[in-house]
Amino acid sequence: MLDCFARRCSHIASTLRLHDEILIVAAGMPVPLPENSDQSYPFIAHSEYFYLTGESSAGGIVAFDPRCGPEAGWVHFVPDVSEAEAIWEGKVQAPGRPLREFDAWLATRIGRPVAALGAPLRAVAGGEPLSSRIRILFTHARRSKDPLELDLLHKAAAATAAGFARARSMIVPGISERSIQIELEAEFLRNGADQPGFGTIVGAGPDSAVLHFPPGSRTIADGDFVLIDAGAQVNRYTADVTRTSIAGTPAAFQRDLYQVVLAAQEKAIARCRPGTEWKDIHIACAIDLMAGLASMGIVRGEPERLFEREAHALFFPHGLGHMLGLGVRDASGLAPGRTRDPRACLASLRMDLPLLPGYVVTIEPGLYFIPPLLSDPARRAKYRDCVNWELVDRHMHAGGVRIEDDVLVTSQGPEVLTAMIPKNLG
Repeated sequence: MLDCFARRCSHIASTLRLHDEILIVAAGMPVPLPENSDQSYPFIAHSEYFYLTGESSAGGIVAFDPRCGPEAGWVHFVPDVSEAEAIWEGKVQAPGRPLREFDAWLATRIGRPVAALGAPLRAVAGGEPLSSRIRILFTHARRSKDPLELDLLHKAAAATAAGFARARSMIVPGISERSIQIELEAEFLRNGADQPGFGTIVGAGPDSAVLHFPPGSRTIADGDFVLIDAGAQVNRYTADVTRTSIAGTPAAFQRDLYQVVLAAQEKAIARCRPGTEWKDIHIACAIDLMAGLASMGIVRGEPERLFEREAHALFFPHGLGHMLGLGVRDASGLAPGRTRDPRACLASLRMDLPLLPGYVVTIEPGLYFIPPLLSDPARRAKYRDCVNWELVDRHMHAGGVRIEDDVLVTSQGPEVLTAMIPKNLG
């Protein structure tokens, strides 16, 4: 385990190519609850710090002096565990040098440029341009997952699969969204997860079209779409999966809509190969979705032209997915040296980069009937010639369909880490 983190530090040192600059990566500090209850919000160490240490030491600092070499230059400073913390919280001392030695370590390097990553640290005045440049390189360096990270993601996927199997067995008319959430998350924990990786989404009927819907007391009706977006977390690494099901027997319209999304998702997964541009995969998927809606009579026109006009955003208003690792969307963003693509049709993308081996991405196309979007007079006027608004109104409260898997990019082709979770509608 320690060898793995030593290799990560060496990898980061060779990637950043620092010469005289000092690198400081801080874990952050707990945030007290506001009601003076002597408690804090659950502490989560900054992902850049956790990546280098595997520790969640509040107040911890990783420092690197390139003059000392790519291995010996790394120093991990950790706070002393107090007697009260040991008694009341069961804390044990993390490995590393005492945090009280950090100021003296830094003082001997005064006057040298400092790149400050991780959580903000008041005692360190890092240069913002330098820190921003180093953060871009640091983020890019950790996008490809090492064997330990992949092992944790496989475990997270397995726990997630168990939770979805339990949830799937509960989808019947009369059950509540909240009841499904409870059993789903409990099954995560029973199968090795530490906690859910993010706020679980369970939406039934019209709720399935709300992109980040928190489950509530709504009971599922016969014929409702039921959309579940959730993931188990294992040692900070999380899966992220969406499945859409039907309570009861699907109508023809529901089956057709589901098949359009499923076909587009499977094509998008197949495109996840090294060297392929992420935005090209997104564009191709959006066009596939438009072609499917055209075959259902919902839209009219050439799919490519519909995408150029941004008509896809009426039914597919988000990006195709994001990177995955130390939390959802971890290390997403731009490839080094790139600026954001200004095209409005790509405004929803969370990343713009070519895929490389070791990247783990989510592929999550969806089609939704979202009343605030589809009832807007300006949008209706803009797309009056290419949308069958009568058919849209007929299905305005149908909800939505999203299907999401976690995909590892390899030189042999895409590996779906969540392939064990069924994708059949009924």
